[in-house]
Amino acid sequence: MHSVQSVQHQSYTDEILLFEGRQWDVAGEMEYHERPASFRQARLNPFDRGEEEGGPPGGKTPSRDELRPELFSSKSRNQSLDRAMDLGLAEDHFSRPVVPVQGSFVASDIEQLKMAIEECKRLILELPEHSERQKDTVVKLIHLRLKLQELKDPEEDEPNLRVLLEHRFSKEKSKSVKQTCDKCSTIIWGLIQTWYTCTGCYYRCHSKCLNLINKPCVRSKVSHQSEYELSICPEIGLDRQDYRCAECRMPVSLRGVPSEARQCDYTGQYYCSTCHWNDTAVIPARVIHNWEFEPRKVCRSSMRYLALMIPRPVLKLREVNPLLFNFVEELVEIRKLRQDILLMKPYFITCKEAMEARLLLQLHDRQHFVENNDMYSLQDLIDISSGRLSCSLTEIHTTFAKHIKLDCDRCQAKGFVCELCKEGDILFPFDSHTSVCHDCSAVFHRDCFYDNSTSCPKCARMTERKHDDPPDPKDK
Repeated sequence: MHSVQSVQHQSYTDEILLFEGRQWDVAGEMEYHERPASFRQARLNPFDRGEEEGGPPGGKTPSRDELRPELFSSKSRNQSLDRAMDLGLAEDHFSRPVVPVQGSFVASDIEQLKMAIEECKRLILELPEHSERQKDTVVKLIHLRLKLQELKDPEEDEPNLRVLLEHRFSKEKSKSVKQTCDKCSTIIWGLIQTWYTCTGCYYRCHSKCLNLINKPCVRSKVSHQSEYELSICPEIGLDRQDYRCAECRMPVSLRGVPSEARQCDYTGQYYCSTCHWNDTAVIPARVIHNWEFEPRKVCRSSMRYLALMIPRPVLKLREVNPLLFNFVEELVEIRKLRQDILLMKPYFITCKEAMEARLLLQLHDRQHFVENNDMYSLQDLIDISSGRLSCSLTEIHTTFAKHIKLDCDRCQAKGFVCELCKEGDILFPFDSHTSVCHDCSAVFHRDCFYDNSTSCPKCARMTERKHDDPPDPKDK
């Protein structure tokens, strides 16, 4: 019977803690020294009742005989209250003591707070459900835990920026966002704990875990080695790893003793549960060789590396897997659009209106599209597979062509007339029915260019002019 009551008390306690925790988040903007003051003014201490609640004058603690008999009717409960008073629950734990030697006193303070917290938890289970004293004891427990955490992890001594193993850790100001420490794999309670985030690789950790970090910043690897592993899951086996985690060298095994061995699909190596959280990511090797975009499980370091590398144009498909263009029609379409944009670029560079309108900045997030037509990023391939890139790039291509052929007179004046048939409208090199001479960049109708057996008229004129011009005396 007692066990059933304990379970009921525990469930009720959890609800109270959750409710009080939410209230504490709402009041999180108050200064820490103001909360204890208001707490003491409200006389929330169940062992320190004042005159307003029928206690003795001056707010002194009532004796055991003066306590409510319906709450403390047994001898054991009276003894538990005595033990609680001995542990210092009625003392003021909310003001930092001013002492000459802080270390020893803080250590003793922490031990007293731990004992008081355990006694509070026991009293919550013993007190009647839904009683005012039980609710007050829960509030007392919350404040004691906050004070204990403050003593363990003081904020005022922490710098705003720390550099460690090429990480640039910045102290976070957010108190409401729930995060997980990448070092100890526990929750970061932003309301009461100090935590840092690396501005380069977004590694998060408690301030107390900073000095325990042994993993260098992934961004440095991206800066020095901007290339992917292009072999599909290059596994070497646990025996080659000496049955240890590939990163922290903790012993691992497939049976989970002492720690579960988890394989990273990107590196092919095995990691412990601390270094591998079963995060998923698209594997570049599977995309290039199999056109497969299903996310696979990767370790934490690989997940960060792939996240930083995903917008970088480091994949040259024409060299890595040229046959991919024969099986993926979307790739052929994107390649043609990129080639046309490169042909439009000279018009925009020499056009004042285009420079003022900043038309080329429509591709600011894919700057490599205006530099070459054979380099791709992993994000490009993902967007090609989903169809998003084809739609956006077609719209930009239409805007560029409209400016050159319709809106701008200067760009129209730079068009071509087919010198083979000398008929038709003005031609541009990015038109679908035209062909461009590789030597002089003259533009012709495609049918005229391939049907004509003679050479390019413009190239012939340039060759003839070169022979007719007298040699330059400076060349002698």
